[in-house]
Amino acid sequence: MSMLFAIDTKTEEIIVSDSPKGSNEIKFIERIKHVDNEVLYNSVVALTSITKDPNFDVAIFKAMDKVCQMIYNKNK
Repeated sequence: MSMLFAIDTKTEEIIVSDSPKGSNEIKFIERIKHVDNEVLYNSVVALTSITKDPNFDVAIFKAMDKVCQMIYNKNK
């Protein structure tokens, strides 16, 4: 299972969801406050900024996503 990450800029929280492989279904897992996990928050901000780059690189996105997954799983 792969976690999906997003930033709620209004509340400064990470929104964590998951989506089973091959499914269009997204299940909400939790919200994590910026102050509760600053490293993950900054990593998800970086992940989000990679998606906005006009020269989007899938390999870089996947590498940063893997970093976010590892940080999340380590602090779970």
